[in-house]
Amino acid sequence: MKLTAEEKYRYSRHLLLEEVGLEGQEKLKMAKVLVVGAGGLGCPVLLYLAAAGVGTIGVIDFDTIDVSNLQRQILFSTDDLGRSKAKVAKEKLNANNPFIEVISYNEQLTNENALDIFSKFDIIVDGTDNFHTRYLVNDACLIANKPLVYGAIHKFEGHVSVFNYQEGPTYRCLFPTPPEAGSIPSCSEVGVVGVLPGIIGTQEANEVIKIILGIGKVLSGRLLIYNALQSSFMEIQINKTEAMIFKKEEFLKFDYQGYCEGSIVLEKSITLEELVKLSSDVFVVDVREVWEQPQLESKHVLHAPLHEIAGYVNEIPTDKEVYVICQHGVRSKVAIEYLEKECNFTNLINVEGGMLG
Repeated sequence: MKLTAEEKYRYSRHLLLEEVGLEGQEKLKMAKVLVVGAGGLGCPVLLYLAAAGVGTIGVIDFDTIDVSNLQRQILFSTDDLGRSKAKVAKEKLNANNPFIEVISYNEQLTNENALDIFSKFDIIVDGTDNFHTRYLVNDACLIANKPLVYGAIHKFEGHVSVFNYQEGPTYRCLFPTPPEAGSIPSCSEVGVVGVLPGIIGTQEANEVIKIILGIGKVLSGRLLIYNALQSSFMEIQINKTEAMIFKKEEFLKFDYQGYCEGSIVLEKSITLEELVKLSSDVFVVDVREVWEQPQLESKHVLHAPLHEIAGYVNEIPTDKEVYVICQHGVRSKVAIEYLEKECNFTNLINVEGGMLG
């Protein structure tokens, strides 16, 4: 696929590189890359792949843009609030580079659509923020035989690797089983420094470009770990194991959310809508940080942040039903599990989905 005169000038700094040159830039133009998630990681990946001239870029994300995203999701602005991330990403990337094709999927990635979508691309980039989607993406890549560029962030630490590349290790070789439910909360639960996804996302984009061009040493079999507080990188080796590999029929039926979140099983739960219909004297334990919004309007709310929950045990009644709530319903489950196992509570009810439903 030949470059136009305009493209040659646009990518002239690439063409000057012996490792890229005209042939390499044409490889980039022919490449098809799918980015799963247009969040903190996906935004810098998308921006740099578009700028580099990757000819076809797919982006799948079912979420809409919230003001809390703007601290790190650099594709978006205040004017984009409430709009589809996938659709806005397509508009912004097309505006940045009119010589590429951007395909947006404003939908959730599932067992049912993953294989069909992945079949249209050469490389898959993981920009997700939860374990059940990461396992789903890994397994779909194995079935579709696509290399997977992986990134993850947590507070001040980030990970990058490449899986399923030239028969190398997979995500399941690194994480054979998911962590205990709630043990590693998402960014929306514990926060993340805004520049970290930019650093990790650009590393992911770099791996994509190396794979397309066939240059350098791809991060297959290695996990790159970055610590933003120390400004340090380290690597650990990932050995290939006899990890679980699904057949297509098994993959289509597998319950990934249950697989990753099933370790905390609560017998009692209600929704926020049901909670607000109860009498005003119900006792609620809010395990969020005190600054988190929206606040719960009730006279009987005990603010007991999850990391300090042990210090509030004596303030939680044992002689009546107590409703435990957080922002999304993850920390409340962890709190209930702790209070039931360590403090013998039997009267706790989880508010499923938390304050944001």
